[in-house]
Parts: sequence; structure tokens; C-alpha cells
Amino acid sequence: MRLHLSERSRTAVVVGAGALPALICAAMVPFRARIENTSTAFLLILVVVAAAATGVRWAGVVAAVSGTACWAFFLTQPYQQITITSGADVETAALLTLVGIAATQILWSRRKRQTCADRQQLYLNGILRTAGIVAAGSSHTEGVIEHVADQLVELLGIDDCYFDSDTRNEAPAALVRDGTVIRRGRDLAVERYGLPTDCEIELRVHHNGITWGRFLIVASTRVALPSLAQRRVAVALADQVGAALATQNRSW
Repeated sequence: MRLHLSERSRTAVVVGAGALPALICAAMVPFRARIENTSTAFLLILVVVAAAATGVRWAGVVAAVSGTACWAFFLTQPYQQITITSGADVETAALLTLVGIAATQILWSRRKRQTCADRQQLYLNGILRTAGIVAAGSSHTEGVIEHVADQLVELLGIDDCYFDSDTRNEAPAALVRDGTVIRRGRDLAVERYGLPTDCEIELRVHHNGITWGRFLIVASTRVALPSLAQRRVAVALADQVGAALATQNRSW
């Protein structure tokens, strides 16, 4: 189960990641003469990995830096100074920092890949669900259109989306077949600047080379930044509506 943290919670995790190594090192002070420095360093690496596993990227980095500094301050000679005189301790400190940051990066990358995989599965599920509705041969194409319009709002992060069967007048901007958004003949950098907020964006509904209508996308009150993959899924969903309308037309 993945936790979705608020900004305040993420800040608390980072603060805790910085404070925990200090508390552990301070607690070890009475035993530092009897415990090998390498053992305490490996314990701190476990703390760093645990911080990185929270999914807050900076938590692992902060824990690694804090762990190294506190380890040097509390557990290496001269004590109460962030100064290391032993060559072995210098190597251990460097290892603690590098391994901690490397572990953080590995866990972050793995988590990011898993998140992308989960997102792709959600996109696929949406297409399959819509395709299932169409394949069922429902005569209520209005229900299919409403279903897809709702999915497009959620998928693209927009304000509204509605279907228009009249395609005689082109909208100022268009989401086209390859997922790009075009305005006045120019491709827009959607992932950087977002969808246009001052006009509707049309997504034409096609099937077998015939245009059956269009969805008009509205993103006027927020900056929507759908990825190229999300926009291509939107095109695929619109095509499902085209298939439904074509099927209905043949039944007439």
C-alpha cells in the first residue's frame, strides 16, 4: 500500500529523518568505547534506508548527511567535534555517506518505476473498461459518451469535457492523433506549460476514417499538465466512442 503524504507530512518525515540519527548517536555515547565504529555506521545505514523507503526522496539524503555528521560528532575521536583523525574512520564516514545516498537513489528509482507501472495499468484498465462497454453492444451511446467524458476529466486533470456532434467549426486548439496539442499550427509544450486555459481544446472522435464528433476539453481554472502517455490514452478513449457511434449507426 502506497502512502500519499501531504506537504506538511513530507516535511515532518524529512525533519524526523534528520533527527533520528542524532538521537541514536547520542544514545550510543555511553557505549562508544565498547562498540566498533563500523557497527554503529552500519546501524545508521539501516536508518537511512528506512528513511528512503518512506518515498520522500530528501528524507534519505537528509538521513545520510545527518547520520554521517552525528556519527563523527558523537562516536569518533576527537569527540564533540565534526573532525575525524583516524584514516579508518574517514573511510567509514565516506562509506556511510555514499552508501546511504546510493541506497536512497536506488529505492527512489524503484519506487518511481513502480508508480509509472501502476499508472500505465490504470490507463489500460480505463481503455479496457470502455471497450467492454462498447463490445457489450449497448444501445445507449449517451452512456458511453458520458463515461468517456468523465474519464477524460480525471485522466487529463481538467475542469470539464463534453461531446459535440458538430465538427464544422474547428476549436482554437486540438489534441491530435499522436497525443500532441496543436494551436494555430504550432505544437504546444503541454508538459511544461500545461493545456491552454483561454480556449476549448477539441479531441475529434474517429472510427474507420470517419469523424463522428468531438470532445471539447475545458481547462480554464487550473494548469493541467497531462503527460504524452495520458494524452494518447485520451485519444484511444475517444476512438472507443467512435466505435460505439459507428455501431449504433449501422444498427439504424
